[in-house]
Amino acid sequence: MPKEFNSLADQAYELLEEKIISLQLKPGRVYSEAELSELIELGRTPMREALLRLANERLVEMIPRRGVLICDIDLKQHIGLLETRRALDSLIVMRAARRVSPQQKRRLKECSAEMLRAAEDEDVDAFRRVDDEVDRLLGAASKSVFAVDAVKHLYAHCKRFWSFYHDHVDLAHSASQHSDLLLAVAGGDEEGARNAVVDIIDGQIDFTRQALDL
Repeated sequence: MPKEFNSLADQAYELLEEKIISLQLKPGRVYSEAELSELIELGRTPMREALLRLANERLVEMIPRRGVLICDIDLKQHIGLLETRRALDSLIVMRAARRVSPQQKRRLKECSAEMLRAAEDEDVDAFRRVDDEVDRLLGAASKSVFAVDAVKHLYAHCKRFWSFYHDHVDLAHSASQHSDLLLAVAGGDEEGARNAVVDIIDGQIDFTRQALDL
């Protein structure tokens, strides 16, 4: 497959994923391929390749003769997703704590401070930007390519869930938990990093159960 096509397909994927995560593409709504192509300003061929990837990740469903369904947020399924993510994230952060480089340590500490500051300022967008970088940093530090590949698409579901329910999230508490995780990894504390991840994910599972009643 030509490199240019791969590049356009990757671009289409990233644009569509971002619009799904940010809820610009509404859960439960069906869009035509023409609408989506116009929205991301890319042709249908790379867009279809992107849609196939998103369908495999259960973010969209291709409906013959109707269009593309943006999958609903299923709270009960989300709990199972988080349980899977807890296992994978635990592996990633423990390996990251063992293998983190001096440069990565410095950046993780900076991210910790930036998350706490974003929470103090109630700047949801800034918090999310740092959180995205943290996912990449921990994955790179872990050098656990299979675990990172396995968990990557789960992050998109979690970020979309967070976008939907962020008004109910205690941002300061979330920032404090993430700070504990980042400082543990930066300090080479494998057990502390694992415990921090378990606390974060268990909190998200509890919140998801509460969201069933929201």
